[in-house]
Amino acid sequence: MMGHAGMAAAAVRHLRRKGAPASVAPPVDPLPRPELRAVRADEPPRPHPAELRRVLGHFASGVTVIAAPGTEGEPPTGFACQSFASLSLDPPLVVFMVARTSASWPRIARAGVFCASILGAGQEALCRGFAVSSVQNADKFAGVPYEPAPITGSPRLAGVPAWVDCSVHAVHTGGDHLVVVGRVEALGADESAAGAGPLIFHRGAFGTLRATGC
Repeated sequence: MMGHAGMAAAAVRHLRRKGAPASVAPPVDPLPRPELRAVRADEPPRPHPAELRRVLGHFASGVTVIAAPGTEGEPPTGFACQSFASLSLDPPLVVFMVARTSASWPRIARAGVFCASILGAGQEALCRGFAVSSVQNADKFAGVPYEPAPITGSPRLAGVPAWVDCSVHAVHTGGDHLVVVGRVEALGADESAAGAGPLIFHRGAFGTLRATGC
């Protein structure tokens, strides 16, 4: 039986073999949860998830909304995401992490594309709206203005400081999360919205900052 690493590699080979344009990106099969592993008698105890969350919460991050168009008659889908970053300039790649339990990820995987809307100061309510679990059947896009991103057609939220339109390039396993690499197809920034500063998440609370000279 193929292991999880093999499944991830197979997904990558599938994407590369298809070679479809970004506007018709191939679907990506969501990967299953990892198997449980026994702890050896001489193995030191691992940090408790609550302690890991508490300590790593000291690392401030920006906030994005990862959104994809609906397929097969479904509405668009999206979720609030802190674990988003630039990965490569050549080729242009970004990365985000998503929990294996995410109800949004299988739909994003089927679409094969996504747009990352980078949130700015004052958009806490927008973030909270997309942080709701899709399992609750909430319409996250109700009352939220957006338009199709230029290449993939993924929802690009209005009034955000910046956005990045991507096709799914690769998917890797990462414990209880998946590491999704996106190839940048288009991007842009609204300098008027960016002037208010970014939306920051730090130790369980929202904040913002203003750039200052060095």
